[in-house]
Amino acid sequence: MKRLFAALKIDPDITFLDSFQKMRGSLFHEPIRWSEQKNFHVTLKFFGETATHEISRIEQIVNNIAENSLSFDIFLMGLGIFGSTYSPKVIWARVEPYAKISALMESIQRDLNSTGLSSDNQNIVPHLTLGRIKVLKDKVLFKRVIEQFNNIRSTSETVTEIILYNSILTGAGPEYQIIERYALKKTPPES
Repeated sequence: MKRLFAALKIDPDITFLDSFQKMRGSLFHEPIRWSEQKNFHVTLKFFGETATHEISRIEQIVNNIAENSLSFDIFLMGLGIFGSTYSPKVIWARVEPYAKISALMESIQRDLNSTGLSSDNQNIVPHLTLGRIKVLKDKVLFKRVIEQFNNIRSTSETVTEIILYNSILTGAGPEYQIIERYALKKTPPES
């Protein structure tokens, strides 16, 4: 069994990373489990614990979608919260263009369903997880910091591949092992 997910690797520019570090610093007193820069990604589909005999079908689905999708530019813009403002669970950055990324997510979901692999119908919300929250000590300060950094953004970067990862849970946090890379078709140059 492997704990699989398909994702787009994200490598934000220094301006975004600088703002991210300042936000973390403003919330240093909170027990937030922050994402490591080396692990930044946008999950297209979390497959979860996957039996070895199902992995090749997942690889085929992801490969087919990559072969039929063009590379595109993405950027990060603003913050979001999963959970409520009273009980936030995840801090995340919005990823644009929303429509292109959600189309990839929907394609994987549709193709999984058509092959008979179990699907959990996850909500489709393209995002970059920045931190996970169990409990907050100061909700007023947290809300103020989120509002202060809500205009966080990155310059665009080109997505050229979908990566299939194995997520290995450790006491120090998850480790992401690349199973395979699937190249997207190159976008033709504008004339």
